[in-house]
Amino acid sequence: MAIELNAEFRDVAGKGAARAIRNNQNIPAVIYGNKQEPTAISLNMRDFEMLLKRPSLRTKLFQIKTPKGTEDAMLMDIQYHPVSDRVIHVDFKRIDVKNPVSVSVPLELTNAEISRGLKMGGVLNFAVRKVALRGLVNDMPEKIVIDLTNLNIGDVVHGTDLVLPNGIELGLHQAELAFVTIGGKMPEENDNKAAAAATPAKK
Repeated sequence: MAIELNAEFRDVAGKGAARAIRNNQNIPAVIYGNKQEPTAISLNMRDFEMLLKRPSLRTKLFQIKTPKGTEDAMLMDIQYHPVSDRVIHVDFKRIDVKNPVSVSVPLELTNAEISRGLKMGGVLNFAVRKVALRGLVNDMPEKIVIDLTNLNIGDVVHGTDLVLPNGIELGLHQAELAFVTIGGKMPEENDNKAAAAATPAKK
């Protein structure tokens, strides 16, 4: 579902104008892209900061309502004040909802407590925590889940092993990327090594 956001145009650019907007409890922002001129807007500070409590905003479709109509866009960047940590500027990119977009979404691991490999003493290596995907914005998931239940020691989860929603595909260079591995040695390997160490060497 799209996130609706009200915005007003701002006619004056520059640091002084942006400071005045923030002093009025608003946030300066811009909408750019899709072969159109950038549009300078301002957002209600309280409303936008409330939105920040929602997860995965960068995978969502924003419908930004301006005095001249509604713009379909995605959130691209948020700038924060280095001291107060308040939002001081926001960038949006126009999109066509009928065309695919490229985004990165987080990975989430489940069932670590019952994972075969981990119960045998394996070591989890969660090497890459985001995956690049491509698809329509309205089909884009908030996250991709990796189930560790049946993974054994030595198993590797590559991009091609990820379970993706219909219509969503991996981005560039993701297919052979190793996202999760379970390292260590199988119990029988350790037993064989221990037995070999205990056997006297023949002269």
